[in-house]
Amino acid sequence: MWKRYAFIFVVFSCSISFAFGQKNEKTISQLPDVEPFVISRGKSFSASSSAQPKSFNTRSNHDSITEDFKQAMEIIRANHVSGKKADYNRLTKSSISAMLRTLDPHSNYFDANDYEELLTDQKSEYSGIGATIVNFEKNGETDVFVVSTFPDSTASRAHLRFGDKILAVDGEKVSGKDSATVRDKVRGRLGSIVRLTIERADTGKMETIEIKRNRVPQPSLPDAYILRPGVGYIDLSQGFNYTTSDELEAALKELRARGMNSLVLDLRGNPGGILDQAIKVAEKFLPAESLIVSQRGRYRLDSRVWTSSNRHADNLPLVVLVNDGSASASEIVAGALQDHDRALIIGEKTFGKGLVQSIVNLPYGSGLTLTTARYFTPSGRSIQRDYQHVNLYDYFNHKASLSSADKNKTIATTVTGRKVFGGDGIMPDQTIKKAELNPFQIKLLDPIFFFVRETVNGRIRGFENYKAQNTPNLYGQRIKPGDAVLTRELFNAFASYLAQNPEWKLKTPYLEKEKDFIRQRLRYYLIMATFGNVSANQVLIEEDPQVAKAVEVLPSARQLAQTARKSSHNK
Repeated sequence: MWKRYAFIFVVFSCSISFAFGQKNEKTISQLPDVEPFVISRGKSFSASSSAQPKSFNTRSNHDSITEDFKQAMEIIRANHVSGKKADYNRLTKSSISAMLRTLDPHSNYFDANDYEELLTDQKSEYSGIGATIVNFEKNGETDVFVVSTFPDSTASRAHLRFGDKILAVDGEKVSGKDSATVRDKVRGRLGSIVRLTIERADTGKMETIEIKRNRVPQPSLPDAYILRPGVGYIDLSQGFNYTTSDELEAALKELRARGMNSLVLDLRGNPGGILDQAIKVAEKFLPAESLIVSQRGRYRLDSRVWTSSNRHADNLPLVVLVNDGSASASEIVAGALQDHDRALIIGEKTFGKGLVQSIVNLPYGSGLTLTTARYFTPSGRSIQRDYQHVNLYDYFNHKASLSSADKNKTIATTVTGRKVFGGDGIMPDQTIKKAELNPFQIKLLDPIFFFVRETVNGRIRGFENYKAQNTPNLYGQRIKPGDAVLTRELFNAFASYLAQNPEWKLKTPYLEKEKDFIRQRLRYYLIMATFGNVSANQVLIEEDPQVAKAVEVLPSARQLAQTARKSSHNK
């Protein structure tokens, strides 16, 4: 039966849907969430190919499995206390998924709805309303608020603005629900209508509005700008989709026109994506004939090698930022650039996902991803972390057992002879920990948002000039030092605001100790209200210790790349 329907592609992605949702501070959820399980350029072949195990397609084996599964379902239906109410689609999905997970963490089964989403997530757009939402808590109640809308989106045309509270979606109340759940309710079929009941931030009035779902651009490069004189910064955090290479080329051209002579490429949080695009990104910086990545599988068709064909590679001094959210395709890029000493890698150890999945079409619109090969960096390193000696939860949350911590680690060398390690993701050349929020700072996140919500709507006396203009054409504008200047008077107004609310009544000495953090986050949300989330992220980037280190080591990256080029020429 599978032989009749199977049509297989090589896939390069990272199944980490629950692994990176746990953060110390509020997680902003866009509509929809971006978790790219995506198809790469691997050649297609039928299930009758010699590359497929023969037992996979034998009628007798299929009949035996089908009969066993059918009997198990009948026993459940007849004997389980909830057998008559059992969701058999859910039982089928969980049983197949459990079987696959005994093989590796990234083989997975998808029912028809999930499979359709899998096959469309590689696009540079999605169907929704074009808004960014987030949870905030006040007086013990958690609600969902709009913090940004995209220009020309249906959300923007419906006049959704910073601070609007979403009360219900299609008549269903969403108070207390996670923003990701609300996001999934708002997204939907292109051209369909979603009814939102909202509380306006400026007037407090309740409204029910109908918004048509439309195509919303979802660039893999959310932002690119001049970070310091001569230093370009490119945010490549949203995965590798079909337009990534073109987006990067356009960003490089624009930044060069603005005087860029060195680059910080930010791959932090990039969960992977289309292999072809990852290769093209690495190829922009690696000269012709440089090995980028190799793939080794059980069968000849699963083994391939990719090299650069770029005879005019960009020689910009380059630093790449990574963290434990950098996975799959982003690890391929980081590993290739590190092995060729083309860039310095800064940040934290990457996720460690170097398994290759093939996508298999199954009957009734379902499908699965099946691991068929492994990826290796130019120096021969395997990216993949050990998963055989840890449970699934520990694997996705980087909690390795003592026995597996160093089990698969291997040593390799770069072009200039530097030691690098395999078997556990990509280890940065310099490890710089991200800035973690302390418990007191976490408690401040909610009141900071609500204070800014009051401020930008003109309800904080003496600060009416901070009222947001709500001008869509300001979205994404590069912020300047004079934008949303934080004065001592505004800080004092925030302290008074906290004192008026028993839930947030905090001791002044603690506020003084955290004045720099408060100043940064107040400015972050003030910028968010006027310019949107892309511009607001610049506030955090400019004070990010990992970014600061990346800028600091750019001269070293230049010297390393020059040494590597000389070494290659001598060979």
